[in-house]
Parts: sequence; structure tokens; C-alpha cells
Amino acid sequence: MTLVILGCALPQYEVWWPFFVVLFYILAPIPTIIARRYSEDSPSSSNPCLELAIFITIGFVVSSFALPIVLARAPDGNPVIQPGACYLTLAGNVIVYLTLVGFFVTFEQDDVDYNMW
Repeated sequence: MTLVILGCALPQYEVWWPFFVVLFYILAPIPTIIARRYSEDSPSSSNPCLELAIFITIGFVVSSFALPIVLARAPDGNPVIQPGACYLTLAGNVIVYLTLVGFFVTFEQDDVDYNMW
């Protein structure tokens, strides 16, 4: 989040359009969380609900990377944001989504018994 805020608030950028990726940060995990809650307990078969949720989540993730790139490469040579703000926003995206993946990987392992002693 710090990198996204820096991409918006630094004096040479001063445009808050890249901050809209925060909306994607909030929306991205919601479909997967809902689908896992209502998913079947059979891990061997395919689950269409979970697959649709993953597809929607990937759409949010791709959109959060595409938004700053499109804003930085506006037509007619008049970009909405500076390239530096785009790079800071993209770096913030990588960190946020790696954190979300780490969260899901960590809390997916329900069958691990830590009290083996």
C-alpha cells in the first residue's frame, strides 16, 4: 500500500488515479473466499463454482495490473499518470498479491498437526 500511495502522492506525480487499484485489492479475494466456503469436500473432482471464482479473481488481478499501464500509455501522447507512478503502483500490486497468495496457502493447510509432541 505504501508504494501505491507514493505513486499517487509524491510531488512530481500528484494524481490519485492509480489509487483505484485498491478497489481491486478488496474485490480480488472475495469470489475465492465465497467459493471455498460453499465448495464440496471432494478434492478429487472438479468444482465448477471454485473454478469460476478463480477465473473472476484472475480477472481482478489482471485488471489491477492493466489499469496503471493503460493510464500511463494514454493515446495522443498525453498520459494520465507519469511512468514512475505506474512503476510504483505495479510494484505495490506484486507485493499485495504475493501477500494474498501467502495468506491462502498458509490457511489452506488445515490438516497439519502442530502438536505432535
